[in-house]
Amino acid sequence: MVEESLVALAIGAVLVNNFVFVRFLGLCPFFGTSNNWSNSMGMGLMVIFVMTCSSVLSWVIDAFVLIPLDATYLRIMVFIFIIAVFVQLTELIIRKYSPSLYKSLGIFLPLMVVNCAILGITLINAGEGYAFPAALVSGFFSGVGFWFAMLLMAAVREKLELVGVPESLRGIPIAIVVAAGYSMAFRAFAGLV
Repeated sequence: MVEESLVALAIGAVLVNNFVFVRFLGLCPFFGTSNNWSNSMGMGLMVIFVMTCSSVLSWVIDAFVLIPLDATYLRIMVFIFIIAVFVQLTELIIRKYSPSLYKSLGIFLPLMVVNCAILGITLINAGEGYAFPAALVSGFFSGVGFWFAMLLMAAVREKLELVGVPESLRGIPIAIVVAAGYSMAFRAFAGLV
């Protein structure tokens, strides 16, 4: 029974409650880095890593420190600190092993600290009272959903560079129109889980 609920949670995180197309969270890095495939791949994988690790560590600290001390009012501050640690770790690794990706992502790497999608998953896990396996599945698959949205958008945005988009719609305006279309399509998954 638990396995079915974890599978439903995973499907829900990727399709039904996608952070970008359904919850409209994490839009700044989404629009800023989804202009090509390699940026989207890199940012998406980093978000998966940071969301998963932040979800796990936030759950542990919430369950074993904040709740027993009746200090749940500190959740946001503690969760942002945890996210900042994982973002810094990710940034150091990317800078060392992929300088070109580090340079192309630019300011969006340190801005992951205040990415509302990453903070959102930690708060959702705490607010829903998920057990550890559910928090892990929720964090990982929410990151996968974000990555999936990035790749979908990158595929379209790369094609849009080759067609005659009117001057007034080039760049972010056409990306917003495409994202709106994806959002409507993703709403069709609402009854899936």
